[in-house]
Amino acid sequence: KGGEFYTPHSVSVLMAKLLSPKPGVRICDPTCGSGSLLIQVAQEVGNNDFALYGQELNGSTWALCKMNMFLHEFDSADIHWGDTIRNPQLKEADTLMKFHIVVANPPFSLDKWGAEEANEDTYNRFWRGIPPKSKGDFAFISHMIETAYEGTGKVGVVVPHGVLFRGGAEKRIRQQLIDQNYLEAVIGLPANLF
Repeated sequence: KGGEFYTPHSVSVLMAKLLSPKPGVRICDPTCGSGSLLIQVAQEVGNNDFALYGQELNGSTWALCKMNMFLHEFDSADIHWGDTIRNPQLKEADTLMKFHIVVANPPFSLDKWGAEEANEDTYNRFWRGIPPKSKGDFAFISHMIETAYEGTGKVGVVVPHGVLFRGGAEKRIRQQLIDQNYLEAVIGLPANLF
């Protein structure tokens, strides 16, 4: 739980195909790790007409991502080091930057994700509800939705199956996402992929 792991290539390819990024897009991964998922989505564009953005909490992993971007000739990728939930770095004029594509494989069921500070969130990302302290899945989902362009942005996220069934605050947030017609598809992946 909350551990670092690499997104399997097959999952990255699936996400990139589903999101179908077009030329001219801004692509973001708010929990980018070493950058493999971000790179796969960028390569799906088909040309170099896109902008890449990311943020990573772990300093060593952030450094790997910067190097990975350089090795794949995405030198202009804007990758920040820091906690996406407690201190989002991708901002424009004191508001959260918006993106055409927001994709992530956030840490599964992260404990201590920042629930204590969520009530005071400057960016109002948790207006649908505050996820439980011990499960940060919907914190990342909420952040991703709030950073996607309204009406045209796409969000693709890999989360544990519990996100579909747990009650309490997660049920209320999930119901609002359904009522707002934000959900396009849910794809169950086989066990032991990670």
